[in-house]
Amino acid sequence: MSVLPPLQIEIEGTGISRPLSEHVNLLGGLLGQVIQEMAGPEMLELVETLRRLCKQAALDSRPELREQAYMRIHSATYDELLWLLRAYTAFFHLVNQAEQQEIIRINRERAQQSTPEHPRPESIDEAILALKQQGRTLDEVLALLERLDIQPTLTAHPTEARRRSILYKQQHIARLLSQQRRCRLTPEEQEALLVDLHNQITLLLGTAEVREERPTVRDEVEQGLYFIQSTIWEAVPRIYEDVRRALRRYYGADVDFRPFLRYRSWIGSDRDGNPYVTPEITRWTALTQRRLALQRYMEELRQLRRRLSLSDRYVAPPEELRRSLARDAREVSLPPHVLRQFRHESFRLKISYIMGRLHGLLQALDDPTQPAPDYDADAFVEDLRLLQRCLEACGLERIARHDQLTRLLVLAQTFGFHLVTLDVRQHSSVHEAAVAELLRLAGVENDYRALPESRRQELLAEELSNPRPLLPPGARVSEATRQVLETFAVIRELVQLDPRLVGSYIVSMTHTVSDLLEPMLLAKEVGLWHYERDPRTGKPGHVRCPIDFVPLFETIEDLEAAASRMEAILSHPVYRMQVAARGGFQEIMLGYSDSTKDGGYWMANWALHRAQEQLAEVCLRHGVDFRLFHGRGGTVGRGGGRANQAILAMPPVVHNGRIRFTEQGEVISFRYALPEIAHRHLEQIVNAMLRVVGLPAASGTDGTDPATRNRLMDELATRSMRAYRRLIDAPDFWPWYTRITPIDQISRLPIASRPVSRSSAREVDFESLRAIPWVFAWTQVRYLIPGWFGIGQALDELLQTSPEHLETLRTWYRSWPFFRTVLQNAQREMVRARLEIAAYYDRLLGDGPTAFHQMIEEDFQRARTAILRITDQEELLDHDPIIRKSVQLRNPYTDVLNLVQLELMRRYRQAPEADREPLRRALFLSINGIAAAMQSTG
Repeated sequence: MSVLPPLQIEIEGTGISRPLSEHVNLLGGLLGQVIQEMAGPEMLELVETLRRLCKQAALDSRPELREQAYMRIHSATYDELLWLLRAYTAFFHLVNQAEQQEIIRINRERAQQSTPEHPRPESIDEAILALKQQGRTLDEVLALLERLDIQPTLTAHPTEARRRSILYKQQHIARLLSQQRRCRLTPEEQEALLVDLHNQITLLLGTAEVREERPTVRDEVEQGLYFIQSTIWEAVPRIYEDVRRALRRYYGADVDFRPFLRYRSWIGSDRDGNPYVTPEITRWTALTQRRLALQRYMEELRQLRRRLSLSDRYVAPPEELRRSLARDAREVSLPPHVLRQFRHESFRLKISYIMGRLHGLLQALDDPTQPAPDYDADAFVEDLRLLQRCLEACGLERIARHDQLTRLLVLAQTFGFHLVTLDVRQHSSVHEAAVAELLRLAGVENDYRALPESRRQELLAEELSNPRPLLPPGARVSEATRQVLETFAVIRELVQLDPRLVGSYIVSMTHTVSDLLEPMLLAKEVGLWHYERDPRTGKPGHVRCPIDFVPLFETIEDLEAAASRMEAILSHPVYRMQVAARGGFQEIMLGYSDSTKDGGYWMANWALHRAQEQLAEVCLRHGVDFRLFHGRGGTVGRGGGRANQAILAMPPVVHNGRIRFTEQGEVISFRYALPEIAHRHLEQIVNAMLRVVGLPAASGTDGTDPATRNRLMDELATRSMRAYRRLIDAPDFWPWYTRITPIDQISRLPIASRPVSRSSAREVDFESLRAIPWVFAWTQVRYLIPGWFGIGQALDELLQTSPEHLETLRTWYRSWPFFRTVLQNAQREMVRARLEIAAYYDRLLGDGPTAFHQMIEEDFQRARTAILRITDQEELLDHDPIIRKSVQLRNPYTDVLNLVQLELMRRYRQAPEADREPLRRALFLSINGIAAAMQSTG
């Protein structure tokens, strides 16, 4: 098959590497062929003409060329606009895969060039070597590993705009690109590969980008499980093998260590604002995960049984194995043909008995009337350890410790029979309403909501210590209260089946002590939470509870008050008993999305940093072990960015080895679609955690005393938030925002089960709009406000009024990881912003030029000037030219998508309601296309 190059990519000379150039040109050429075959040469010519005009407009600073492109789009037919969207969206799907292959290629190249003395950057080898060079002994390193507790948490937040059909085709294309790069193909193999690529691109162009209807919660669960049982399942054992290899390399030791990496999930259990996550759905999710874990272990055990073909005649089974088989024979019934087949292969027979126990558990899941074997994940791990000990006793240490059995042990210790631990989340106001209803029905308090906080705490403490339930027999409750109580009943049922199925109950918008005591009282009502007195004295004894209650601090006000609120929570005598019931441990969640929407970029980052520092100090003062849970989104405007850099930028006092963070929407598919990318992501996180826990903390602000640092940062945050609020609180801002952004279409885009607003979709306002669509809309129109706006006024005013602070800020940028990360993330968003295109939205849809656009443009220029002065750069992102060049390469193509979207929005608003549906579908496609181009949604 010949490869024609009708779609000219022209990336030579842009600074992009030759391997990436070759892939992009190959994919672009094939895409051009397919467009020509499916839509004709005239369509291909239109695609190319628009790209060329937009590119030349940017290169030569000739806006009239971009205007020519828009006028051609303005005159295009509906079918032409649709084909433009399909062509450019497909292009970005292909380029995104090429860029991921480039990341993989660079990492492999660095691995090939690395040596024990100079390991690959941000690898586990690098971290272990750094510990060795700091004089850490093997015992000290093992103690550090013992402290690590890393828990990525998957959520179904609506930020993945692609259908699974598109994702699967992208993965297939990625495999073909990898094969083409790594293998020396014969001419016939090369031709077959090109035919396959051509066909995949044809199918990609012919596949609907937009779902016909919203995914159900079950769809979202299955989407998450796809990544868990494939890429994540394969990546985790590789991370542990990396650690073992590093310990052998630098300490000469082959040792075991406690697993430190476990996954959690909100998918199917996050009830906050999602009426479709019912108690029944949460039960189904947990049992589906359990079934999948058992099925995956059955597959792993079949492979292990096939591998361990050890004959008793050649390898005598140890006594421990014989005793174990005798016990198994009494407890497990195997088919006669299995007993005959493995009568002289004891290791295989033992594996068959393990499989028999797992089969019994699967049968009990499918038919609850069947008795389940008394066999849990700990017993499973112990059986695998027995196999390991017996192999070692037979002199087969290498097979015992460096083969498939070790992999299976890691999987069993990481995923158990629960696969991933679920969290349940609900809004504090829901608990308040339910408790008020129960107290009224019980005749305890008729108007709980009217009580002051002090009286609420007294009443809740009394009821928590009272053994009788609140709800009288036969009492009827509202549907909302029934749902809350049933949720806790499901949690009780699940943790009785497996304590690891549910881990935390997270309370959104925690403002007071009573916000945590209320769900505890509801848990008590269904027998999940128990307060027990000393039977001899009748005095308060202890609490029994199998889950954590987790406050979630989200707004700027919440973050600023988080330490004082946590102080009050940990000082409450009944809540301290709950903490004691959990082993003296408390988890605290911080919300990155709502804080940025509330206070703007700089204020949110600083408020989060200070809250982390202060919360850690409160917990330490109370002698409480703690773990911070970071609710980070995918974009910088919602706390996103590289996870390892975020870890390094945290206050030193929080680095106790424990961390949780969310992995949301498109972040999941970006980080976990390909095994090599997943491995890289995880090794960077482990590298960062080993460094912050085991190495001396950076000096931070290089001599600036904390009080001075905090005053200056407070001043910057206040100035920045003032600028941000001046924009969004302006009387005409909301009408302008809804006119110039596709927020109306985003609110109807069928990408998730959860509504975009806390009120009805037709009543969206700033307060009720969730942070995800807020950021999503700004990204579409290329302003990217949530990732930088406000810092221009803050930095410029500070440097104007106090020029002596310039050197302080320069020093901070060099030596303070937090300050450097905040500025670098802002630079990235500013480079991705494109105010020339945003001006079109303002002018054509907002009747501009408006004062809002002028205000945004002015802050951008002030921010750019100040950042360049502080960082001593010629251009933004000089420190990361690869990202800058990638954005520059993408811009002409993204510009076309934006101009098409603009035209569709204009036509949609002018069309009568009866004619709007095709335009709405096209607008959905434009949103997907720009999301692919920007590689982010919300």
